[in-house]
Amino acid sequence: MTTFKEIRGTAVQSVSSDPSNPEVGQIWYNNSIGVLKGYQLVAGSWASGGNLNTSRFNFAGAGTQTEGLAFGGYKFPDDIVQNATEEYNGSTWTNGGNMGTTRRSLGGAGTQTAGLGFGGLTSTANTAATEEYDGSAWTGGGNLGTARRGLAGAGTQTLGLAFGGVTTVLTTATEEYDGSAWTAGGSLSNARRYVAGCGTQTAALAFGGLDTDVTAVTEEYDGSSWTAGGNLNTARKALGGAGTQTLSVGFGGYTTANTGATEEYNGSSWTNSTSMTTARRDFASGGTQTAAFGAGGYTTTYVATTEEYTGSFLANKTITTSTS
Repeated sequence: MTTFKEIRGTAVQSVSSDPSNPEVGQIWYNNSIGVLKGYQLVAGSWASGGNLNTSRFNFAGAGTQTEGLAFGGYKFPDDIVQNATEEYNGSTWTNGGNMGTTRRSLGGAGTQTAGLGFGGLTSTANTAATEEYDGSAWTGGGNLGTARRGLAGAGTQTLGLAFGGVTTVLTTATEEYDGSAWTAGGSLSNARRYVAGCGTQTAALAFGGLDTDVTAVTEEYDGSSWTAGGNLNTARKALGGAGTQTLSVGFGGYTTANTGATEEYNGSSWTNSTSMTTARRDFASGGTQTAAFGAGGYTTTYVATTEEYTGSFLANKTITTSTS
């Protein structure tokens, strides 16, 4: 029989306590408790959260898993564009102040108490309207330079970023917000709509979306220009995103059908993680790579369900064997 020493070139260490800074894949025997242990990656997981008060899709999200924000969209069962806002505390959604401009397919950024909503589609046309949320009410901000829908956002209320979308054609336009006005930034390399975004104004991430077909393309923004990042494993549009440029998560969306596929990004490549419980597209999202949320969206109908993501992490794990 091949031994561990023959495979790894070293014997399993016998120690009285777990190492304080183990390496990934390291194995040891804790002789004080008589257990064989190892340091390994624990897969990410999804769990059910509280339902939205209004079932809807094609809306925007911002904030964190315990202080989330969802606004705008297309409402069920009325089938009308709306301005409703909801706030999430990690278990329950409550109604907040309505947006001044009713719209769907808009971009979002910021936090629950300092949110930013911009662009989108009213019942009749694309809009450039920007609004700022203070935790209870929306007020008008400076208009986007380019009215559009299907765009993505990143950053904060005073350092925001808007990119991609469609006017009458797909656009690469990127705009930066300073809390009162938008100015032109560096253009995306790939024009697309229904793209996901996360990060900050000077370190943003754009991934997925629709150009001539669903795309896996990822781009990274440094505050002035976009450069290519690692492609998603699953090309898709209308997906959710959360986190930073170097620690992000993308989930859900539409390929040729709705998907719950979840991937984590490390700044250069995407790794598959555990899929959402309910495959969906066009939902609100926010949070971080280790604590994200996806709320509402479209399955075969509009839904109100929320899912919460706990990202993958490294941990000491007991190694067991079994015989059959």
